[in-house]
Order: sequence, then C-alpha cells, then structure tokens
Amino acid sequence: MPHIHDKIDFTVAIFVVQRGRVLLIHHRQLDKWLPLGGHIELDEDPEAAALREAKEESGLDVELLGERPPTTGDGTRALIAPRFLDIHRIHDTHEHIGLIYWARPKNGALTLSASEHHDIRWCSSNDLEALAPPLSAAVKWYCLKAIEELSGSDRTASSHITHHASRIT
Repeated sequence: MPHIHDKIDFTVAIFVVQRGRVLLIHHRQLDKWLPLGGHIELDEDPEAAALREAKEESGLDVELLGERPPTTGDGTRALIAPRFLDIHRIHDTHEHIGLIYWARPKNGALTLSASEHHDIRWCSSNDLEALAPPLSAAVKWYCLKAIEELSGSDRTASSHITHHASRIT
C-alpha cells in the first residue's frame, strides 16, 4: 500500500510462533528477512490490519495474543494491545510507527506470496543465525523474544494447520 501520509504511517508486524519457531518472509523489494506485516489502511483498525496482512502474506489465519481490556461503554471497542511499539525511519522525511504483535497460527495452508516475497519459512532460534541476508538486530531481538515468550504455550489449534513444508522457495 502507498503511504497514507507524507511524514508518518502506522504499520503492523506480526511475529507468528509455533512449536518454538517464528515465521519470517524474505521481502522481495527490500531484500530483508522480516515478520509478516504492512501498513494499516484508513478503513481498518490495527487488529484487522494484522489479521489481513498475516492472511495475505502467509495464507494463515492467526490468533493475535495480548491483553484486551473490557469495553468501557457504547461506541467503544477494546483492541488487543500490541506486545511492543516502535518508530522507524523509512527515509529522511518518512517514518513508520510499528505496532508489534505476537500471534499463533489457527488454520490455513502456509503459502508463499511470490509477488512480494522470495521465501517464507519457520525459523528456530538457531536458524536465525544462518539467514542470508542476515536479520537486522531489531528483528532478531523480536524473533527471539517471541519464541521465548510463546514456546511451550502452543495450543492444540496449531495442529490443524496444513503444512506443505517448513520452507517454501
């Protein structure tokens, strides 16, 4: 999606973890390993953007993890809080505010979005070291943190996912 504003946009990053591995894509245009994610569109909230981006980029329906406060009244809908927030410079005059979510896969078939990505794969902590090009320090930190926090808490729902392979090229 094109930038909504000249100076700043809001984005989502979704670190999907299953069986001690995190799902990463090798972005075709940026030539970087990244989590699933993208811009929040004008007609959607951050949760909707995260669910849409996960489905578009991986073929998976995911469950966002985080705390959702009780609704406080009419006209208010509480959203799942992202695990982290960041702001990162895209170029000299444009930045992204990133809402960073943890997620688990619910169902679907892992599918490469060939027009956007070179590769999609599940990576263990050890696999992160072998990626080429290497992960940025920030993405690696988030990957390791997501794996650490979500390992051992995978749900039975994760077993309903169709896996064609752990790596699709």
